[in-house]
Amino acid sequence: MALDRKIAYINLTTGDIEVKPIPMEVRKKFLGGRGLDAYLLYNHTEKGCDPLGPDNALIISGGILCATLASATARTHVMAKSPLTGLLGSCNMGGFFAPEMAWAGFHHLVIKGKAEKPCYIYINNGEIEIRDAANIWGKTVTDTQWAIHDELNDKEVKSLVIGPAGENLVAYANVMTGVKNAGGRTGMGAVMGSKNLKAVSCRGTMDVKITHPMEALEYNKKFIEQITGAKVNQTQGTLGTPFIWGATNSWGGVRTENFRYNQLEYADDIEPERIDEIATETMGPYHMAGCFGCQVHCRAQYKIPSGKYKGKYDEGPEYTSQGAFGAEVGCRSAETVLAGNHLVDQFGMDNLETGSMIAWAMECFEEGLITKEQTDGIDLSFGNDEAVLEMIERICYRKGWLGDVLAKGGIPASKNVGKDSFDYLIQVKGMANLHSDERGTPALALNIATSSRGSDHLRSRPAIDLYHLPEKVLRKIYSTPVPYDGPLSSEHTEYVGKPWQVFWQENCYMAVDSLGICKYHTTFLGATLPNFENWPKVLYLNTGIEMTPEEIWEVARRNNMIERLFNLREGATRNDPEKGDVLNHRYHDEPCKRGAIDVIGKYIVKDKFDAMVDEFYEHKGLDKNGIPKKSTLKELGLENEPSHLV
Repeated sequence: MALDRKIAYINLTTGDIEVKPIPMEVRKKFLGGRGLDAYLLYNHTEKGCDPLGPDNALIISGGILCATLASATARTHVMAKSPLTGLLGSCNMGGFFAPEMAWAGFHHLVIKGKAEKPCYIYINNGEIEIRDAANIWGKTVTDTQWAIHDELNDKEVKSLVIGPAGENLVAYANVMTGVKNAGGRTGMGAVMGSKNLKAVSCRGTMDVKITHPMEALEYNKKFIEQITGAKVNQTQGTLGTPFIWGATNSWGGVRTENFRYNQLEYADDIEPERIDEIATETMGPYHMAGCFGCQVHCRAQYKIPSGKYKGKYDEGPEYTSQGAFGAEVGCRSAETVLAGNHLVDQFGMDNLETGSMIAWAMECFEEGLITKEQTDGIDLSFGNDEAVLEMIERICYRKGWLGDVLAKGGIPASKNVGKDSFDYLIQVKGMANLHSDERGTPALALNIATSSRGSDHLRSRPAIDLYHLPEKVLRKIYSTPVPYDGPLSSEHTEYVGKPWQVFWQENCYMAVDSLGICKYHTTFLGATLPNFENWPKVLYLNTGIEMTPEEIWEVARRNNMIERLFNLREGATRNDPEKGDVLNHRYHDEPCKRGAIDVIGKYIVKDKFDAMVDEFYEHKGLDKNGIPKKSTLKELGLENEPSHLV
């Protein structure tokens, strides 16, 4: 059955492997995926452990619904202490790896220690082997996966790999699967590299017994109709996620030239329609692809049409690459966006962090804080396409003084550069913001400031706040599954009611990540998509676990609190500029200069923002300093952590 997937503890130093079942008590308390990973990390690491040391636990999982009959349950999650932030490290990606790992018998892997030489883990129908990786060390992301196919003589093997950036311990190196499925943010690829672990490969043909298969299939048909019927997903199935960038940039919500502006003007060449045109010209009209069990197909396939990398195949780009290699660095070329996206995919490097680090260096360069001598003669002026692509490679291979400095991440880099360079970092808890500009959207600003893994749009963002939904509709969404009779506002520039929306979305996304469902199939960008009321039946029909919407809500609250406990243990405090729930001063001091009439002149009012943080803490059950109240921990059953249940 779906619940007989195991957890494996793998020690790369000793070679010891221990396989255990996951008790039902643990399932009902944490479900699986990201939530259970947070519990395992808190219980299997010691306070203050070195993120790149052998004692850091690297945890790989699929959600509890992975490999079942539920739609879009393909998400792989990886967690460890982050070498980028020193706090919670976490990444989540689509593709086909998590289902394959489930068919191979496992839902969770806990990997500790460090191999003496490069290795990879091979899992085949319940058997785990640590194999030599000398012949694949140094290879790119795609070449690594093909080499493993050849070595195992099996093209159906699915692998989770690192590229050269992970091997070189770039602090924001990704874990990757397929061509472009990226476990980005917080440097989980560097953790793998620090353990001399090049890949985890799976091949599984073990049945996953569904509790009520016919009913599960019938119910999932309703999900498919609901998901594919949403306009937002129909648009994604045509243009991919770049459509988000097109809308946001037109409105004035894209940070440009690091944080100087909030809109990239004269950018027709990187609009979603232009990206789609290139994909159609190079790959044909049917160029959209998707992950396991997904009907949306939000990923374009393309070949770079011109320039140094002409003819190179890749997938995407996501709207994050449009920002990272377009607006943030002041570039307006589709070729630059597509080539930048290709390079970070092959190197295994986070596109958001890479673009942000280069944009930060460019502003520092133009402000005289970084010299041309320190750049090895590269002109780091905004809009220099060649310099952007050159710096991506220099960061991956830590070439030159600046390449090495930027590879360390924002806060260490600012300490190397010195002067006032820290003031120009658009970061929260040491992780750079994506290319969005939240000065006109207080709810989204609160989201990035309080996210558990740093500045983040995938942890608690109420994206539907931008839709001007009637209060009646908002009330229906945000009063489920627990009642809420406080204020709500259809106006995205308002501060009132937004803390509850962020709190609700935080629990929604944690539930999704614990179940293993893609966020595009829930209340993220689409107000009509499934959420807490729908998940109990999906869970029951596939796994047999009976839970109410309120119980899933409580699981999500518990899992989010575990993540906060981890951060607090590692030194996070409310107002710490490096580890706290705060924004860069520019959000409060510099009004928006471009965009729509409801954006120009907007900034985040500091006292109103602080009041939002206070209210958000109240909803979570924290005191004014962001510390969980004893009553909250008892209510969530966390008063005795770490409890070592598994």
